Amino acid sequence: MAFDVSLEMTKNGVAKITLAGELDANVAGEFRDKVDEAAQKGAKRLVLLMADLEYMASAGLRSLIFAKQKMGADVDIYVIAAQDPVMDTMEMTGFHHSVIMRDEYDAEIENI
Repeated sequence: MAFDVSLEMTKNGVAKITLAGELDANVAGEFRDKVDEAAQKGAKRLVLLMADLEYMASAGLRSLIFAKQKMGADVDIYVIAAQDPVMDTMEMTGFHHSVIMRDEYDAEIENI
């Protein structure tokens, strides 16, 4: 499946990035570009919707680390509905401790 990434900014400052396909070195720059765009728009929270992301290579993980650094310590990053292969990659490296993992995202429950 081809990689696809899109960004939606909500009126309350939540950046929702939807990822689909396979996140590897060939397309990691596209994801980083969306993170840059979200940061430039002043995102207060980054929500990564990963239900359709089938695979994440080490370059994808580096992009997640980039996202964490780019957004800063005050911006929470949510990883939503990650599939098992993607979860395994994050858990093997311990990155899952740096983000908030959820099966679904509800802005009202998350208080923003």
